[in-house]
Amino acid sequence: MLALGALAWLTALGSFPGASAVAGETEFRVIVDPDNSTTSAPRELLAEAFLKTSTRWPDGELIRPVDQRPESTARKGFSQSVLKRSVGAIRSYWQQRIFSGRDVPPPELDSDDAIVRYVSEHRGAVGYVSASTRSGRTKVVTVK
Repeated sequence: MLALGALAWLTALGSFPGASAVAGETEFRVIVDPDNSTTSAPRELLAEAFLKTSTRWPDGELIRPVDQRPESTARKGFSQSVLKRSVGAIRSYWQQRIFSGRDVPPPELDSDDAIVRYVSEHRGAVGYVSASTRSGRTKVVTVK
């Protein structure tokens, strides 16, 4: 019983090897503002950007992450593949940071189009959209 509880806890945090959704990797694309020189980004850098433990791109520009709404398929895939945690675990992380007065989460927008618009209009912005979404003026980056 104890082992089953530990397995559920590890799975919820996304740290159990089988918890990562391989299919989630194709459910989204990461986009950056059109002036960003980045063409590919390490998964770790993106995770740090969305958890706000890293705040600058390698060129020194401020990173401005933007999230999808929690029930979005793209967010679920991004959270599992890049952040290595469930959406619920990420929400708990932000509740703790807010309560301790350390930071606030990235803004949550309601649609892929809103994410594309935000990223195209803000220097240093990074977001993710459904794989089928047109990226407009933004640049799609490869996650390493």
